[in-house]
Amino acid sequence: MQLRKFRKLISVIRNPFYRKAFIRQWVAASVEHDVLLRQIGKKIECVFDIGANRGQFALAARNNFPTAKIFCFEPLTEPVNVLKKVFENDSLVTINEMAIGETNAHATMHVSKQDDSSSLLPISSMQSTIYPGTEEKETRSVQVKPLDAVISSSEIEQPAFLKIDVQGFEMEVLRGCVTLLPCFSYVYVECSFVPLYSGQELAHEIIIFLNEHGFILSGIYNLSYDKSGVAVQGDFLFTKTDSNLNT
Repeated sequence: MQLRKFRKLISVIRNPFYRKAFIRQWVAASVEHDVLLRQIGKKIECVFDIGANRGQFALAARNNFPTAKIFCFEPLTEPVNVLKKVFENDSLVTINEMAIGETNAHATMHVSKQDDSSSLLPISSMQSTIYPGTEEKETRSVQVKPLDAVISSSEIEQPAFLKIDVQGFEMEVLRGCVTLLPCFSYVYVECSFVPLYSGQELAHEIIIFLNEHGFILSGIYNLSYDKSGVAVQGDFLFTKTDSNLNT
């Protein structure tokens, strides 16, 4: 774990764009996604970052898709304030302080001691056992909206990329995006094989849902394991069935 963090830090420091964000705001870009994003190429016109936190993934998206519009969604005020500073000079980034879900409502956010592990689902004992220091420290009310209540299909320039990293709330986010899913060429979801959050739907259920909506699983990246070597979660790439990575 420590070696992986050290290698990530080296990668961040070596990249001038990533290094600037790290020095100014202590935000380490999600360099682990660079391989995938480079494979897709620079044809993406629009990126939706659901669960943006401080902009770790958005930085990787901007580095790989320099002219794309990026729409960030993050419900917690503290990371949003940092996110705004990271992209304060980028007119193509839009920041929305809210969560995406199936209905328009206020919901309880279970805030983790590490805020990027916070969730709209209760944090399970398995989560805090596998990832120590991620247990709940407080709850707060946050705004939740379906994606089509925030943006229309005509505003999504294609090809478009949908990234979801929401700590167990993935299915609710997908249901909140369902009317706009045809607008996306790629859906990139952090999925779990075990229930890290109470009521969480697991990887096989996400695969079935997206398959029913015209997406096929085309890759699994960044697998993580518990101490016994059992796979816990990974980043799943789904491609719309009429899309091709090489077109």
